[in-house]
Amino acid sequence: MQGSPPTLEQIRRAPKVLLHDHLDGGLRPETVVELAVDHGYTGLPTTDPEQLARWFVADTPRRDLVRYLQGFAHTVAVMQTAEALERVAAECVEDLAADGVVYAEVRFAPELHTEKGLGLEEITEAVLEGFSEGMAAAAARDRPIVVRALLTAMRTAARSLEIAELAVRHRDDGVAGFDVAGAEAGYPPTLHLDAFQHVQRENFHATLHAGEAFGLPSIWEALQWCNAERLGHGVRIVDDITVDEDGQVTLGRLASYVRDRRVPLELCPTSNVHTGVVPSLADHPIGLLRGLLFRVTLNTDNRLMSGVTLSSEMKRCCETFGWGWDDLAWLSINAMKSAFYPFDDRLALINGVIKPGFAALAAESAFRVAVSPR
Repeated sequence: MQGSPPTLEQIRRAPKVLLHDHLDGGLRPETVVELAVDHGYTGLPTTDPEQLARWFVADTPRRDLVRYLQGFAHTVAVMQTAEALERVAAECVEDLAADGVVYAEVRFAPELHTEKGLGLEEITEAVLEGFSEGMAAAAARDRPIVVRALLTAMRTAARSLEIAELAVRHRDDGVAGFDVAGAEAGYPPTLHLDAFQHVQRENFHATLHAGEAFGLPSIWEALQWCNAERLGHGVRIVDDITVDEDGQVTLGRLASYVRDRRVPLELCPTSNVHTGVVPSLADHPIGLLRGLLFRVTLNTDNRLMSGVTLSSEMKRCCETFGWGWDDLAWLSINAMKSAFYPFDDRLALINGVIKPGFAALAAESAFRVAVSPR
């Protein structure tokens, strides 16, 4: 029996997995205001939390990348002490757990938090401590969650090897892997080849922002030169896919490689709309890529800047693409399979938490249809 469409309340109860979420893009508006007061930062456009929340979303859907990125100047400005980083990290975990996320990899760029003299080690340790506090608080509320860090290097800087080495040193403390982010055009992944080679030699993990604002060459270099295990966004792989008037789909060599090798795509639909990558959610290729069985995962990118949660992303995609519980479970299992987490632990979450959780919600929806008045 076909169940009723997933509701937002049900989706919030679903055991979800998040692989692409930026720490400095997910602060609570009230925390930004309080930290600004504590640290004497006077650059906020408003100190009213509700108005600030609306400001961060940038009057969507303006699709203005420059405007979208302005918000990070404010969040990063109030994340320059160990105490602030610890608080933001703990609140991030609590917010994700409240949204029903059971596993998350949250990324941040340590080099952005040194303005008041913190060292890279201190920054990393503060965030990891915050994650531990958040996980303990979530468990106490019967909302168990595992959150691990991805350390990001900025493409436009020259500290990627240093950040890769930092990530490897903290691999047993809660760091899951290494990432490179920032402007793609003019800054190809191969500029940071030594960092990715270090990660490879250490048998560690790497994802890479590629194929978001820039196209197929960025994806190709990320995979074939840098050996990235996942693609951060990767949405421009659609440029290598042709759909003719009859609906016949033809994959180019790179798209075929990505699908055949099951390279995970960390897709962030609402963020892509807000930054102008696609004109609307209905135009986003996640529907096509899911239908073609690419290794699609669904992500938030920046919860504050896009005004989203993972649950709201799932709900909007259900409404836009006609998805149901099978699709949401498939996306969540894909993400858990693709996580930088030990194999046995991934299996335990998939078989012990994710599959049973989605099965119960699907059964609940089917029951609602069965008992609803005709």
